[in-house]
Amino acid sequence: MEPVSLQDFVCALDPASLPRVLRVCSGVYFQGSIYEISGNECCLSTGDLIKVTHVRLQKVVCENLGTGQTMELAPNFQGNFSPLTGPQSYGTLEELVSATTQSSKQLPICFMSTHRITTKARVVPQEQPLKLEAVEMHLGTCCARCVLGTGAQQVILHLPLSQKGPFWELEPGPPRTLLQVLQDPALKDTILTCPVLPWHSLTLMPQYEVEAIMHLRRTIVKIPSTLEVDVEDITAFSQHIHFIQPLLLSEALARGGPFPLPTEILEVPEGPPIFLSPWLSSLRKGQRLCIYGVASPPWRFLASTKGRKVPRHFMISGAYQGKLRRRPREFPTAYDLLGALQPGQPLRVVATKDCEGDGLENPGFMSLAMGDRLEVLGSGQALGVQERDMNVLVCQRLSDQPGEEEYEEAEDQEQILLPLHFSGGFVEELGDGRRYSLQDLIAQFPLPCEVKVVAKDASHPDDPLPSFLGLRLEEKIMEPFLVVSLDSNPEMCFEVPPRWLDLTVMEAEGQPSQPAGPLPVVPVEELTEAFYYHLRKSPAFEGQAPPPRPPKSKGLSGQKKQVSKAKGVKVPTEPKFLLVTYFIHISVYMSTPISQFIPPPPLPTHPHFPSLGSICLFSTSVSISRMCSL
Repeated sequence: MEPVSLQDFVCALDPASLPRVLRVCSGVYFQGSIYEISGNECCLSTGDLIKVTHVRLQKVVCENLGTGQTMELAPNFQGNFSPLTGPQSYGTLEELVSATTQSSKQLPICFMSTHRITTKARVVPQEQPLKLEAVEMHLGTCCARCVLGTGAQQVILHLPLSQKGPFWELEPGPPRTLLQVLQDPALKDTILTCPVLPWHSLTLMPQYEVEAIMHLRRTIVKIPSTLEVDVEDITAFSQHIHFIQPLLLSEALARGGPFPLPTEILEVPEGPPIFLSPWLSSLRKGQRLCIYGVASPPWRFLASTKGRKVPRHFMISGAYQGKLRRRPREFPTAYDLLGALQPGQPLRVVATKDCEGDGLENPGFMSLAMGDRLEVLGSGQALGVQERDMNVLVCQRLSDQPGEEEYEEAEDQEQILLPLHFSGGFVEELGDGRRYSLQDLIAQFPLPCEVKVVAKDASHPDDPLPSFLGLRLEEKIMEPFLVVSLDSNPEMCFEVPPRWLDLTVMEAEGQPSQPAGPLPVVPVEELTEAFYYHLRKSPAFEGQAPPPRPPKSKGLSGQKKQVSKAKGVKVPTEPKFLLVTYFIHISVYMSTPISQFIPPPPLPTHPHFPSLGSICLFSTSVSISRMCSL
């Protein structure tokens, strides 16, 4: 096939012959965009191969031949078109008959008038098709015998040859719809007329959208048929051509199969690694993979280690088969105790250090000793300093021996009040020695939850979780994973999250190898620190609002202010004031005569001084210079 313009090829294309493979013979580059404009391809290189799969009519441009004006018609335009035999019109019927005779045409011919024709028999609307069958005498006048209408409703009219037009000669045949005109190759570039349009002679220029597949294009390429590019149809010689269509793991997950799916990696997304796993280094361009489908169950648990200076972070599959035991939680403040209290679940703790009640602003609190057992009852209010109400944690002191409090009378049990900022330190008292599966533990206790893995997952010999003193199960993550294995090692299966590791692959030929028995998937993956904090910032965790800050104790400075106010003396304690005061004393000291020598004033102390060392150095230098001057 000789090269033709893309527009000519599409206009002459039979949709039933698709798909067709084309080769670009002369490329085109549109300066406005390197890739596409409004979703359409606008740059093609010479030699590119295109596999046309679908052609869709977008619009039809209608042009007035006389003025050059254009308008757009929708594909569902309802008007009918009739083809004209030429671009010229005739002023009278006599001119029309004469032109027909000179062109050696035979009657009958079809024509129309652009004006209404009024006769004694009836009125002929403008642009109504008529058939001129013969020229004959009628009532002593040379007339054209014309037929109006078709079938059984034909009307014979005798129009004098002097009848004025203008008249346009039409091609024989009934009027046609827009799609019929576009699908008839004989009517290409034909001059047409349409009664519902304002122009008597016009041409139609269809514009199509071509959907095609191209090499290494992940999505269907859309090309406007008006793109100025020449193509050649090479379908007959394209049996050996294979169009590589990239596929994202997320797309394979969305379409749901078919699985298993043999693939080859085309591209690995850039960025820091998300897992500290040996299989991650095997994911490189050219590596063949087999995708077995969606991992089950679809949830994961985010966990961090306890008892280490630098915690490690893991993602644990819901299919993890290890055994876990609950660990007592630690609470640094009374406010943390209030946050951990769940309705219907008693919370009992043991104090981890001594605390006297004299230094607290709550008369209801007496004292706590290390080892005291408390049961948290809830929040309340108490009268604090300056006779103001303050929020407190209501607790009940239990007996020293667990189990004895059930036999005590309620009125004999001591109730104490803890300010929410109280930082005595507590540890949860647990009498639960059961070994839970992961599913049972999560079903019975809310997250976060402190656990100790006491038995590793038998299917995972390298399970690292039992080696840690404790784990904190932080959050449940609902995210689909794909079970994947290396083609070179089918026994090495792992789970890939397409949301965070969206590989670009292509479908590979051949039958995937299926491991015997269940897939040996690793249920525990260690996360990099960067990815762990990325997860913590993800939308899945956005709904977890940080707890409000507990009320702070007024501390020593607050107590000094209270005492000073009680005596009516103002004692400024701001760092700037102390520093200025000290430098004033130094200046006085430097100007004092030697006979009245006094030692320099002591250095003021304040918790907000930025650098005590610099002030001490300044004081020392002042003392040395003073001694030298003596």
